[in-house]
Amino acid sequence: MHAPGPAAWLLVALCAATSAYCLLRMRAPGRGVRSTAGGEALMGLAMAVMAVPAAVLRPPAWAWVCYTVVFGAAALRALWAARAGSAHHAHHLVGTLAMVYMAWAMASTPGGHAGHGGGHMSGGVPLVTGLLLVYYAGYVLYTGTRLVPAGGTEGPAPSHWTGRTEVVRACRLAMATGMLAMLLTV
Repeated sequence: MHAPGPAAWLLVALCAATSAYCLLRMRAPGRGVRSTAGGEALMGLAMAVMAVPAAVLRPPAWAWVCYTVVFGAAALRALWAARAGSAHHAHHLVGTLAMVYMAWAMASTPGGHAGHGGGHMSGGVPLVTGLLLVYYAGYVLYTGTRLVPAGGTEGPAPSHWTGRTEVVRACRLAMATGMLAMLLTV
């Protein structure tokens, strides 16, 4: 998922900063909040590592297998949590499956370097990549519109910045934008 030059480093910084914020959110009270923040922190960190330019870090082939196993397990966990009907857990399921798909794409390309045409099939964008691009583009637009105040407030603001709804939404928007950028290089 290696984007060219400065774009790659911006993606690394975005994903790493989002992951750090999610790690801070894990200190919040409530098991559900900590669990969700932990999953988002794992996703952000993995996306940051995946986005490092290949000239700087070219992981060995077995690293992509590790990614597939870790995010396969995370997908099972998200599937278990999504059975309660939570839309956010369903989004986590899509995200973990997207990470499995991208790791598989990296493992199946020569030298483990997708992007710049290396991960594309000869007929254009593969169906799974196209579906994930449509999903994440829609999610980015939907989440972006939820950041705009609708005129009212949702109640008293939390006293600590890690619990503020708008910051959590901005974090999720950043992660989805990063995922969209990474999928464009598959």
